[in-house]
Amino acid sequence: MEPMTVRVEVWPVAADDVGIWLVGGGDAWRNTLPVMADSEPHAEVELLLSQHSARDSVTWLHSTSWRPEGTSVMLTYLAALRTSGPVRVEWPDALPVSPDLLSAVGKPFPHAADAPPVPRHIDVLLHGLGHMATLTAPGRDATTAAALTGHWTQHLTAFEPTVAGMYSERHSAMP
Repeated sequence: MEPMTVRVEVWPVAADDVGIWLVGGGDAWRNTLPVMADSEPHAEVELLLSQHSARDSVTWLHSTSWRPEGTSVMLTYLAALRTSGPVRVEWPDALPVSPDLLSAVGKPFPHAADAPPVPRHIDVLLHGLGHMATLTAPGRDATTAAALTGHWTQHLTAFEPTVAGMYSERHSAMP
């Protein structure tokens, strides 16, 4: 047996007048090696952003969750990227993201109240956006709200119910 390692992933998102977009080819950017003992997770996140030429575009960066993934604990970060116009001009492979994705892919697998969830990657992204929306709500996190204005304010309101509704199906124990 070996101990679990820590890895990081960054879900890079951007907003324009059309909506919120996942940039970078439809998935998170993940490090393949564990976070080294002489480093720390945030430094690894910044390295990932730099490797994808996105570090200078970050307007907001926040850890939204963690989960076991294989032999690692995956720390999830959401990075809001600044754009100067339509997102797909700067990030041609960006894909639109909306709460309607849950109706297209189905809700997450329910889990018992004393059991861990088993999220799909889409659940991780939507949870992160719901977390982002919660932090921008009035009276929640003034720094986040100040960093996420304009198109973010317009589009994040649609994600507020996502966190509450993702696990609305009751778990029924297997016989």
